[in-house]
Amino acid sequence: MASVDLRADNLLGISWVDSGWVPILNTGNVLDYFSERSNPFYDRTCNNEVVKMQRLTLDHLNQMVGVEYILLHVQEPILYIIRKQQRQSPTQVIPLADYYIIAGVVYQAPDLGSVISSRVLSAVHGIQSSFDEAMSYCRYHPSKGYWWHFKDQEEREKTKPKTKKKEEPSSFFQRQRVDALLLDLQKKFPPTYYQPKPGEKPVPVEVKKEADLPVETVKQEERETPAGKTPAPAPPSKPPPEKRARLQ
Repeated sequence: MASVDLRADNLLGISWVDSGWVPILNTGNVLDYFSERSNPFYDRTCNNEVVKMQRLTLDHLNQMVGVEYILLHVQEPILYIIRKQQRQSPTQVIPLADYYIIAGVVYQAPDLGSVISSRVLSAVHGIQSSFDEAMSYCRYHPSKGYWWHFKDQEEREKTKPKTKKKEEPSSFFQRQRVDALLLDLQKKFPPTYYQPKPGEKPVPVEVKKEADLPVETVKQEERETPAGKTPAPAPPSKPPPEKRARLQ
């Protein structure tokens, strides 16, 4: 059964297949398969039809003038390429169109202009779609200006767990001042124990104190001094007399 897939007004958008021929399709009968009446790609006024009606061989096509179909390339059992051409002489032809048969389905090969036009149209469509999508994310406000507003970014920020920023315990200036205060306190209040080596028992530090006056001497001075009076200051010590030279 033959079937035609009509997808567009031109021949580039349609395909044709006859499922009855597919199992027996080969190099010898592929042109007969292509010349079926239900095939929309086949021209009934071609020289192949004249040769077929006169029961001649395909070699007589070289002696005729007009439109003809030839088998251009074969890759059995799946690929066959048929060319439609205008014969002007036994040695001069003009290609008109190419048709390829894949697994029994006939398609028309696009020409170079159609390929370039399709690629350009696809590229323009992609660029236009990207511009339209970009403009949908653009926002403007007189006080802020232009910025981008992405919905996916908002959803990610909502689902993303909020992490607190780690604050520095102190600044360099604070550490420097604290070190100075600790050094001052260490000088005023030296440690009473020190550890010679890690893990050993701390050893007490011997602190030398100034010799104190005997308690009895202090009490005796308090007795000799009357109450309410301060002791008289001791007279300054006189230097020894200078020696004078003898007169002769």
